[in-house]
Amino acid sequence: DLIMGVSSAVGDQGSCLPRIAALCGAEGWAHVPGMALQRFCGAGLEAVNIAAEKVKSGWHSLIAAGGVESMSRLGLGASGGAWIYDPATSLRIHYVPQGYSADMLAALNGFERQQLDAYAVRSQQLAAHASQAGYFNKSLVPVRDVNGLTVLDHDEYIRGDTSMQSMAALKPAFGGASAAANQAVARQRYPQLDQIPAVHTAGSSSGIVDGASLVLVGNAQVERELGLRPRARILGTGLSTVDPTLMLTGPVSATQKALAKANLDVAQIDLFEVNEAFAAVPLYFVKELNVSLDKINVNGGSIAMGHPIGATGAMILGTLLDELERRQLRYGVATLCVAGGMGVATVIERI
Repeated sequence: DLIMGVSSAVGDQGSCLPRIAALCGAEGWAHVPGMALQRFCGAGLEAVNIAAEKVKSGWHSLIAAGGVESMSRLGLGASGGAWIYDPATSLRIHYVPQGYSADMLAALNGFERQQLDAYAVRSQQLAAHASQAGYFNKSLVPVRDVNGLTVLDHDEYIRGDTSMQSMAALKPAFGGASAAANQAVARQRYPQLDQIPAVHTAGSSSGIVDGASLVLVGNAQVERELGLRPRARILGTGLSTVDPTLMLTGPVSATQKALAKANLDVAQIDLFEVNEAFAAVPLYFVKELNVSLDKINVNGGSIAMGHPIGATGAMILGTLLDELERRQLRYGVATLCVAGGMGVATVIERI
């Protein structure tokens, strides 16, 4: 099977895009079914987790899983839905835009603008170093045109020259005319928030980009028949729900559930990939689970490389495994916050 997260399954990404991709792909793919999966930002990792569950059940032997999002073709919110566009639904669930939730998370935890900017600079500098050092080369697939000429062979969003000075020049992204209405909704859930400073900017938020990702999940039979060398095993997965207004705290509880399934604790994990939807998200993860920042997103993240929503989960799982191999470490966790108040996580062991 081919399971892919597609957050906006409309327009150019509509119908069952994974099946169409299989039909148009390389020789041998036409016999592979396809399924498009929607779990907002967590779709790409959830696709991998579902693949692992199918293989572990013994009913499937080999599944390609990941995701795709072309955000240059389809903007945020392109798929619509009552969650955003129906006032009665929005009021019932105390909906505020996700960027405003990021500022709420910062206010609740005392994260100030300078701290968020510093984290964003760290992400850009780490990603620039990793890119220049070739750490991503093992997993990057060049985009080529119909003539076989390379169109793109690197992540072009990375800005290695980002500094605290350039970050300080950016305006807040999520204040503006709607801030008063959003604050009224937020205070119904968090009355202690007298003020919600607008502290996230475009620089401390994930980039709007295009991207795609795939990993192979298989069993020992496939390993023998196809001569594939396994790189890691999935030890546990976790899904969680959290307050849908704040909505960005899910990685903490999802990681705790996944670690419980894997019979591991936080201290045993060598590296974490915590999706950088906004700078406050990994900082909250570090604070709540008492994890050293030195273990988090060691080659940068979505602030530096962008967040193609349906694809990111499998992307960060791949960069996590590449870095575990490069450093000869054993355990890793990939996790994402998910719109609507959810979280998803995956624990892997390098083989």
